Amino acid sequence: MTKLHLVANKIGYPDKWRDYGKVKIMPDDAFGNARRARIENLQYRLGKVGQKVDKAEWSMTPPTVNAYYNPSENNINFPAGILQPPFYNSKAMDTVNYGGIGAVVGHELTHGFDDQGRRYDGRGNLRDWWTEADGKAFEGRADCVVKEYGGFSPAPGVQLNGKLTLGENAADNGGIRLAYMAMMDSLAGHPLTKTDGYTPQQQFFLGYAQLWCSNSTPESAAVRAKTDPHSPGEFRVNGVIQNVPEFSGAFSCKIGDAMVSDKACRVW
Repeated sequence: MTKLHLVANKIGYPDKWRDYGKVKIMPDDAFGNARRARIENLQYRLGKVGQKVDKAEWSMTPPTVNAYYNPSENNINFPAGILQPPFYNSKAMDTVNYGGIGAVVGHELTHGFDDQGRRYDGRGNLRDWWTEADGKAFEGRADCVVKEYGGFSPAPGVQLNGKLTLGENAADNGGIRLAYMAMMDSLAGHPLTKTDGYTPQQQFFLGYAQLWCSNSTPESAAVRAKTDPHSPGEFRVNGVIQNVPEFSGAFSCKIGDAMVSDKACRVW
């Protein structure tokens, strides 16, 4: 709880913009532009050696469609690029946005307590601050996720690497739970009516699932299964919701159905 309350939020864009004025950009020199930009970036990074860490600095540019948690600074970062559909839509129902950007926010928060983030304390220091009993309990729960995702096949003859993807899978599972709880808190005291034939809970899960629509060739899926710490979109959806009893409740599923696991995993 102490670490959670120390998490800093960085939303949209930095308070202080980085100056790229030294980079010479020419309309007919793409290679030169790239080379000069890389040189400037290298000099910029070398210039930081021995200097005090600037926690206001961003590791992503504002247009980037992504988000990240920085363990050594204990902050969560959401560039403007990800604050648009399908992750966030100001015209969509709140329930859909909770399933979208809400799950992403929860995902990044959970990274602070996944297999890597948990090794840093609330001040961003790399140290073992957990009790031995808590550490063993965590590893036992995490091993369930490792085995579960290791059973998924993104391409014929290929299995996911449950250890490689553990951090992201744990964050996906934890993030959707946080977002769902936040949504239900916001709906407390309000009538839960259907919209377009879907209950608020169903809208939430549909919003979440639409985040990870994607196409991939079997060859690409096979390579990513060996190298990418993120599971393919299919399993970022199906692998998660089969562990969430609120999903089975929302769609009246039962054990034995495709989207319900009889050995559900839960780290957080």
